[in-house]
Amino acid sequence: MKTRMEQMKELLDNRTYFKLVCGAGNEDTEEVRRLSTIYTLAGSNGFDVSANPKIVKASMEAIDKAYELAPKLGIEIPVRPFITVSVGMPGDHHVRKAIIDPEKCVSCDLCIPVCPTDAIPKELVVIPDLCIGCGHCSAVCPPRLDAIYYEHNDKALRDILPECLEAGAENIELHAAVDDNDQILEEWKIVSECNPNNFISMCLDRFHLSNFQLVERIKKAKEIAGDRLIIQADGIPMSGGQDNFNTTLQAIAIADIIHKEFHENKRNKKYKDIYVLLSGGTNSKTAELANICDTNYHGLSLGTHARKIVREYTLTDDFLEHELQMKNAITIAKDLVTMADRVQ
Repeated sequence: MKTRMEQMKELLDNRTYFKLVCGAGNEDTEEVRRLSTIYTLAGSNGFDVSANPKIVKASMEAIDKAYELAPKLGIEIPVRPFITVSVGMPGDHHVRKAIIDPEKCVSCDLCIPVCPTDAIPKELVVIPDLCIGCGHCSAVCPPRLDAIYYEHNDKALRDILPECLEAGAENIELHAAVDDNDQILEEWKIVSECNPNNFISMCLDRFHLSNFQLVERIKKAKEIAGDRLIIQADGIPMSGGQDNFNTTLQAIAIADIIHKEFHENKRNKKYKDIYVLLSGGTNSKTAELANICDTNYHGLSLGTHARKIVREYTLTDDFLEHELQMKNAITIAKDLVTMADRVQ
């Protein structure tokens, strides 16, 4: 009988690991529950959720619900999905919440239509549970107003992570897209100590890091994590709104740097077993482009695009009770999940 870590390692080695990102800052339990149900039945073998025991439990309950529904729908679930909880450093865009300053806001309403999670109602008071910190609202807010700012969604790691693991999470991901290397490594040690027998992941993009700094940070992460390390190559975080090659290009570029430095470079052979997930702008074209570029990767991590294509169903209050709607949602999601197998 394989352990859970052995099961996940097999998925990574076979490049068949697909993780649905519900959103590191997404604390909408109902959306997480619906997404987890749909994508479990569609074949996803991983979920990335907020480091909140309530959200972990919602995803766990949804997976159980999917197992209950599977026989009725003629679906076999080969591997129970792994739940990863995401935490982040202050300054990382994945774990922040937007705030609209009522004294500066002029109610131009430009921020309302660009919010991908409908976190900004007409009253212009951000709904924290829905905000994922993507930055779209502040990008359209007129610069002269400076009416939108962000607060870090602080997590006390030594307290919250054991609670999440007890609730059913198995893996932990640290979003480390900031330049404070010493503080990142301190938090990375805490992550490692909290989860010594399963995979831990570090999510990195190049907003603040040169290629050299990226490589050096990965080396230090490897020294702490050993063979449990996953690097999530985050191209342009939360940018998967378009389904084309250009949108996913940066994810492939980061993975290619890692591939050349660690998988091909004989001088760094002790790092060759680093697992890489493609993320940030990932969509239905990601695996195809990675294979065209001959870039090594071990799994796909999809968020914005994967949530967008089933959004009409996750917004329907009673869709779980409607078999036809459920089947339609699963069909759409399954086509995305199985894309990796089609292009390898």
